[in-house]
Amino acid sequence: LKGAQDSQFPPRLPACARRLAPGMAMRRRAGSMDAAFAPNKVQKSKLDFSRGSRKERDLLGEREVPADAYFGVQTLRAVENYNITGILIRNFPEFIIALAQVKKACAKANHKLGLLGTDKCEAICHACDELIDPENDILGENRGAVMRKNFVVDMIQGGAGTSTNMNANEVIANRALEHLGHKKGEYEFCHPNDDVNKGQSTNDAYPTSAKIATIIMHEELMLAIRKLSEAFFKKGREFAEVVKMGRTQLQDAVPMTLGQEFHAYGTTVHYDLESVKNAINRFMITNLGGTAIGTGIAADPHFSQVVVQELRDVTNFPITLADDLIEASSSLGAMLFLSGILRRVAVKVSKICNDLRLL
Repeated sequence: LKGAQDSQFPPRLPACARRLAPGMAMRRRAGSMDAAFAPNKVQKSKLDFSRGSRKERDLLGEREVPADAYFGVQTLRAVENYNITGILIRNFPEFIIALAQVKKACAKANHKLGLLGTDKCEAICHACDELIDPENDILGENRGAVMRKNFVVDMIQGGAGTSTNMNANEVIANRALEHLGHKKGEYEFCHPNDDVNKGQSTNDAYPTSAKIATIIMHEELMLAIRKLSEAFFKKGREFAEVVKMGRTQLQDAVPMTLGQEFHAYGTTVHYDLESVKNAINRFMITNLGGTAIGTGIAADPHFSQVVVQELRDVTNFPITLADDLIEASSSLGAMLFLSGILRRVAVKVSKICNDLRLL
């Protein structure tokens, strides 16, 4: 629905379908996903090493990373392994904002628990703030926008989001290093895993970020649904005296007013407004602190309670901790529920469009 309203941001799903099923013959229009996202395709051969490189090491060995890149070696490997759709995480700014909010809340929680030093915490939080609001740049360096461009992993990837999580950890860590007066890659002073990702797992940080991004994005959808509903109600009043034939099975049946028909359209759309609101409430529940499988292993026993309060403060959303972290870590019921509602909205709008063709 967002894409349908904004020609600058075309619908995402058709492009995924085209790339995941290349044998399907699908028409391409001007301004399609392929054209919109083509400049953002990143391949190993296209990484910019013109300003030199730096060496980084992980468990698989040592690799060279572009010297000025905020991402690191694990992001580099993800770019090589998952060049699937060509649509990169940097095309989803709300998700990047949410990732930064989660990392900031975790840093503050770890600091409050005495697990992260003050200097590191402040540097990490500063880096996160630059990602959250690139316009709020008192130094005029535009670092936030540059950092966002460093989210170069593909939107489709293996590992349930591990590559995206590490992309965020590395970008934030390398920017934090600059705030601490060090060079990118000097992870002994601020480490992507040991510091930025402390107390977390992809399995709690990633879905929590996805939920927060959905909460952020749903406001635009709510506004569109509300405007559509109000427009139908307005037409209902305008056409209150216009008599027409009501139809059943596409055949003339009994009289009604055109105003009644439009009022019904407004009502059915308004019902979905309430449904979306109810669905979004389920996104306020997080498993953050459950780490890999919900048991909280490798995290401080008080981390989950502390980080949820910090996340409320950072996001200004009434986020609560799931009653059962294991269940919350293994279930995406909230997203499934919202998906069903959005499908219903789409079907209803399609039905209304078909009705309008018969007028």
